[in-house]
This record gives sequence, structure tokens and C-alpha cells, in this order.
Amino acid sequence: MPKSKSGIVYHKSSCITCKRTLDEIDRMKMDIEKRDFFKDPFTEEELKKIIKIVGKSPYEMLRKRDKMYKELGLEDKKPSDSQIIKLMVKYPGLIQRPIIIKKNMATVGKADLKKLK
Repeated sequence: MPKSKSGIVYHKSSCITCKRTLDEIDRMKMDIEKRDFFKDPFTEEELKKIIKIVGKSPYEMLRKRDKMYKELGLEDKKPSDSQIIKLMVKYPGLIQRPIIIKKNMATVGKADLKKLK
């Protein structure tokens, strides 16, 4: 019976930062599950749990360089946490990535994987 993975990385296949992180995970031979959250989207409940584990507010998890951030006027509006989560589910490009969760540690964006090993 195979042992379960030691963590998970949520990523976007075409994201350069995500690709570098995935390459580093493979190079370090980390036994970690990989999930492209553009092909396999988050539910609101999943995203709430992930944000809680990461320890940031939904607003801090927003990718401010994403075109939807500007189109939705999120820098001017002050949406509630639940509104932000709903927007992130609808527009996954708004979510900072990659997100790596390993045991009870998490990182978002460019990560120092040595800390998670």
C-alpha cells in the first residue's frame, strides 16, 4: 500500500513561478501532490480552509497583478472576506500562487522549499 503524500502544491501549469517551484520539488524528490487549480478549481470551502492554513487574510492572498483585480476595481472597493473568496473561486487568476502546504506549514508565492523539506 503506497504511503500518502507529505503535502500538496496548488499551482497553474503555465505560471513561470509555479513551473520553477514544481521543478525544484522534483529536484528535491519531495513526495508532494500537485494540483493545477485552474484545471481542478477550488470550492469555496476548500479555499477557506487553505487560506486559514496559510494564515493570511483573503485580501492578502489576492494577486494584485492579475487583470481581473483591476477590472473588478478591487483596489478601490473594500470587499468582505467572503466576497473575496467568491471572486477567487470565480476567477482563480486572483489567487496568489503557488500555494504549498506540507504538514502544518504553508507558503505562498516564491517559496524557499528547504524550509518545508
